[in-house]
Amino acid sequence: MTIATIRSTMCLRAASRTLQRVESCSNTITSTRQLWLRRQSSSLQHHSNYTTPIRSAVFLPNSSSSSSHAFHTTAAQRNTMGHNNERVPDQAPTTDFGRMDMLGQTPTPSTSVDVCMHDGFAFNSGVHIDGGDGALLVGGEAFAWRPWREGHKLLNAKGQWDLPAEALGLLGLVWPRPDLLIIGMGKEIRPMSPETKRLISSLGMRVDILDTRNAASQFNLLATERGVDNVAAALIPIGWREGVGAEKSS
Repeated sequence: MTIATIRSTMCLRAASRTLQRVESCSNTITSTRQLWLRRQSSSLQHHSNYTTPIRSAVFLPNSSSSSSHAFHTTAAQRNTMGHNNERVPDQAPTTDFGRMDMLGQTPTPSTSVDVCMHDGFAFNSGVHIDGGDGALLVGGEAFAWRPWREGHKLLNAKGQWDLPAEALGLLGLVWPRPDLLIIGMGKEIRPMSPETKRLISSLGMRVDILDTRNAASQFNLLATERGVDNVAAALIPIGWREGVGAEKSS
């Protein structure tokens, strides 16, 4: 026999022995697994004789219970966020009317009219104008005003409210001038003469004609909102009577 034949024979014998060993190990593993399965089956059968299968229990709420919520549960909380990433309250807040007053923090002008008296006026500064005099309010100051002609005349022959040019002379000295003049004509409103309208227009001012009480309220509002330099007022006492004047009430 040649050396190659001998080597080939030896390799075949070695491979045969290896295959036999693998088959032997496989049989051993199979036997061990079958034995383990038989033991597990026997153990389960033994325990099944003493136990019962566990069924899922569902607890329904008692209809007589005072609570309608499930046990160990809490109500869902509302957590809605606004467009500015702030939490929206569950209830609407109470209205604070003080915060809605845009002029609440604005100081009241000293020339604000507190009282319209029969023969004069009382102002926020504590100043009083009485004795039948009117009031000219301009530039944050209050002046006693007597615009009538001799004999306490304010009306012309046509029944129109007619002022002499010197009655508004103070407004011609003020600069910058107010853009609005509020005139209070006493208890009632009268038409204004064309001459007086032209006089006021020549001063570069607009005019608003009211009775004295409403004129005072309008001045208080606009002077607070826009400032005393932009609004002026010319007021006649509410007790004024043509040809008599405003006598102090008894």
